[in-house]
Amino acid sequence: MGQATDGDLWRRAVDGEPDAFGVLFERHARAVYNYLFRRTADWALAEDLTSVVFLEAWRRRTDVRLQRELALPWLLGVATNVLRNRRRSQRRHRAALERLPREHARDFAEEAIGRLDDERQMRIVLRAIAKLPRRERDVLALCAWAELSYEEAAVALGVPVGTVRSRLSRARARIRELSPAHGHEPDCEPAVPAKEA
Repeated sequence: MGQATDGDLWRRAVDGEPDAFGVLFERHARAVYNYLFRRTADWALAEDLTSVVFLEAWRRRTDVRLQRELALPWLLGVATNVLRNRRRSQRRHRAALERLPREHARDFAEEAIGRLDDERQMRIVLRAIAKLPRRERDVLALCAWAELSYEEAAVALGVPVGTVRSRLSRARARIRELSPAHGHEPDCEPAVPAKEA
């Protein structure tokens, strides 16, 4: 089944083959998980939301026809919607993390310290990205972080390709305005690669 296309696996899952859906999960879970971490700056929340995305995909499998036989753009579109629906919950979660004393992190294993540092760095990036309109944040996350092409991001968001291009262009211009060369603090500069599709 590993050689099957996403479309073939999806159709098999619709026809009652849960193993086919398992292959889709193995193929795309890491990309969905990384995308969600980059949007939340929280490894545990990203893991929880990845579960929600694939649960929703399983639940909706009979109603969905994949465009271009690719599951990842659609899954990242579901992930984007899950993020929107969980925004209030995420704010409460982040506020709780901010209240935790930082000095206790030294007692954890090296991996835990690294994860906390990842989350801190990602929060810095998200504070800068938060200055963008939501639509531009979504396009930036899909194209720059999830490395979707313009066409795939258009599928994920349900918008025309030209809209993706213009939103990404505006987002990049605004990010450049936040760079140290424009008088902003260096630790607030988002580390966003300028990827072209």
